[in-house]
Amino acid sequence: MKNITLLLVSALSLSAFALDAKIGSITGAHPWARVTPGAVKNSAAFMMFDNKGTADKLISVTGDIAKEIQIHSMITEAGVMKMREIKSLDIPANGIAELKPGGFHVMLIGLKDGLKEGEKFPLKLKFEKAGEVTVQVTAEKPGAHDHAEHKH
Repeated sequence: MKNITLLLVSALSLSAFALDAKIGSITGAHPWARVTPGAVKNSAAFMMFDNKGTADKLISVTGDIAKEIQIHSMITEAGVMKMREIKSLDIPANGIAELKPGGFHVMLIGLKDGLKEGEKFPLKLKFEKAGEVTVQVTAEKPGAHDHAEHKH
């Protein structure tokens, strides 16, 4: 019985670390941003959304970390990958949407001081139906947690 209790407590502790933000039926996990070399003024932020309800949209991201914050997609035109600002990111009903290197991401334009490893900052996410939630983002080096390389 003691081992089962310990196992349950461990599992609950791990799930608490995995659950970074929840609003309505949407859970956001592992918000992170790419560390910048020196005082580079642009970076990108990423996370995963798990939606257990009806379809929704991420319609804006705001914060004080950068002069401008945009939701971006990555597209390939004539063999060249290009970023494009998008008005919203679809969060499918009972599905997952991911902001990740090489795909959809939040562009941080005009950072005040660049981003150092371990630095934390808030971003406010606004969803069309679920409302607003603030997440705490951590700056990480490229390749941390097996994320693919993505350059801006």
